Amino acid sequence: MGILSSMSARPSTANIIGFGRFVPLFAFLLFLIVSASSAVAAELPALTGRVVDNAGMIDASTRQSIVSKLEAFEKKTSAQVVVATVDSLDGEAIEPYANRLFRAWGLGQAGDDNGVLLLVAKNDRKMRIEVGYGLEGTLTDLHSKLIIENTMVPAFRAGDFSGGIAKAVDQILMVLEGNADEITPPDYQYTAPESDIDPIFVIFIVIWGTLFIGGFASAFLAPIFGKKIGKNRYRWLGMDFEFGGGSSSGGGWSSGSSSSGWSSGSSSSGGFSGGGGSSGGGGASGSW
Repeated sequence: MGILSSMSARPSTANIIGFGRFVPLFAFLLFLIVSASSAVAAELPALTGRVVDNAGMIDASTRQSIVSKLEAFEKKTSAQVVVATVDSLDGEAIEPYANRLFRAWGLGQAGDDNGVLLLVAKNDRKMRIEVGYGLEGTLTDLHSKLIIENTMVPAFRAGDFSGGIAKAVDQILMVLEGNADEITPPDYQYTAPESDIDPIFVIFIVIWGTLFIGGFASAFLAPIFGKKIGKNRYRWLGMDFEFGGGSSSGGGWSSGSSSSGWSSGSSSSGGFSGGGGSSGGGGASGSW
C-alpha cells in the first residue's frame, strides 16, 4: 500500500478540489470498463430442446430428424449433443459466447462432461463446435475443424443451412462412436486458429479495472465516505484503511463477487435439460 503510505492523514480541501478535477476522467474510464464488459457478454438464449433454432436456419423435417438422432444417441451413450442457431453474437467473439452458452446450459452429464454444442451465428456468418472436457480426446479440435471446413462451410456458402447442419451432426456422432478416420485425411496439417480476442485489450481492462476500482476506492473514497475510527484510520465497506505512514490494516480489497458460479442443468421445455456438464473451450470455429 505504497500509495496509502505517502498520503496525508486527512484529505485537505485542496486535495478534494484537486481530486475533483479527475472525477470526469475516472467516470470516463469507468464508462469504458462497463461498456467493454457489456460488449463481451451478449444475452444467451434459453435451452428449449436438443435443437434451439432461434435464427430459423433449419427446416422442420431436418430439425425433427436431428432431434431424433440426438435423443437416441444420448440414450445409448449418455452424451448430450445440442444444436443452436442465433441471429447475432452482439459483438462478442463466438468462442467465449459458445463456452458461456455451453456452461449455462450444462451440456453433458455432471462429472463426465460429455456434451457437444454446435453453434451457428447467422448474421455473423460464424459457426463453432464446442466440446465438453470429457469428449476432447475423442472429438478433437482437428475433427471439429474438419467438420466445419469440409462440411458446414461449403454447404452454407451454397445456402444449404439445413443440409450442412444435419451432415455436421452426423459426422459429430460418427466421431463420437469411434469412426473418425472417415473424416480425417492422413496428410492433413492442422493449424490452430488465432483468437479473436485481442490480448492487449484484455490486459488493458484488467490493469485499469484493478488500478481504478481498487486504488481509487481505497485511496480517495475511504477518507471521504468512510467512518473515522482513529488517527489516520477509516472504516469503509467493512474494511479498515490507515493513512499517513502506516500500512493498511484492512483485510485487503475484495471484488465482492458472488460466490456462486454458473448454474448448470437448467430446466427447459420439452423435457430436456443439460446434465450439468462443462467445457473448457475445446473445439473449433469457422466462418462462411
